[in-house]
Amino acid sequence: MFRQLALSTALLSTTLWQRAVAVDETRQPEKIAQLDTAATQLDRLKILPNNEDWVFDFTAQQPWYNWSPGGVTNMNAATFPAARGNGLTLAMLNLGGCSILPAHFHPRASNYVVSIEGNTTTYMYEENGAHTITAVLTKGKATIFPAGSMHTMVNNGCENAQLVSALSSEDAGTLNIGAVFTNGFPPELVNAALGGAYASPEFAAKIPPVGTGANYGTEECRQRCGIKTDGSYQGGPPQSANEKSGNKG
Repeated sequence: MFRQLALSTALLSTTLWQRAVAVDETRQPEKIAQLDTAATQLDRLKILPNNEDWVFDFTAQQPWYNWSPGGVTNMNAATFPAARGNGLTLAMLNLGGCSILPAHFHPRASNYVVSIEGNTTTYMYEENGAHTITAVLTKGKATIFPAGSMHTMVNNGCENAQLVSALSSEDAGTLNIGAVFTNGFPPELVNAALGGAYASPEFAAKIPPVGTGANYGTEECRQRCGIKTDGSYQGGPPQSANEKSGNKG
């Protein structure tokens, strides 16, 4: 019980840096509406006639694709019309040195995550009475977060970490646990549930606005890696594993 309480406190502290992961807005609603009303797949192909309609460039998605502190870049029904009706979200997760994805869950999808660079530690808690599952993901290793399970990820190293995430819905949804402080729930009920005076309009106002999905983690890590509060490195950023091996990718 005490172990679970300590973990919950740690996870809660990571959420206080931002209100929620970035929300994807539908970029081409008219085209999505056409795809939804198309009678056949051939009709759908006529709505997406160009080769470019079938290519999604993760690296061109700004500001989500970044390393300071990082971000979650989603290829889904909102950001890529060709994904509509195909039942999957593919996401690129960038975690700069000492960065985290705050504790959150996906209400409508299971989440498979594989590391392609760096060293990322994940924590997952599926339901009341369960035990916390910790996974250390280095290159080529993967884990799964069942639908609705609370999870968080942290890059405790100084180099960048990158992961690919597949979710079993093109509209998976994301809800940060920290939203309990900013979603309009009565503060007195939140405080009663948490057993302390944590929630208030003043407290909520101090939480930074929505970012790109990632935030800087612990002060200890940033000091160890020489990462300043603005995301820059003292003496310049460290080389990635690819750069050290001479592979510029």
